[in-house]
Amino acid sequence: MAGEGDSEPRKSFKLLGFLDVASVPCARESVLYGSLGSFTVGLGHFLATSRVRRSCDFAVGGFICAMLGYWFYCRYNLAQHRIQQRMLKEGMRNKILFEGSSLDPERKQTGSERSDS
Repeated sequence: MAGEGDSEPRKSFKLLGFLDVASVPCARESVLYGSLGSFTVGLGHFLATSRVRRSCDFAVGGFICAMLGYWFYCRYNLAQHRIQQRMLKEGMRNKILFEGSSLDPERKQTGSERSDS
């Protein structure tokens, strides 16, 4: 099957010579959505006005706007996801650390334990 036992390394695609699309999070999707936005805006403008050069200009603008828009949206969601993962990891660590001790928030305190604290 594909991916099993391949000895050759995976080839990467570099956009503009420096942006490795395969390894940077959200880069691949941003380029794909940008190209879709470019096609849509350019074709729509051409169908509306029949001006080729101006439609190409609008297509480039559509590419930039769609790519940057999705890039910021994706990176924001990625940052939120990482923050949630960090909070969950810390909560699990505290649960394991404090389980069964007097600091366990789920443990019911008796009257004598309340007066000691």
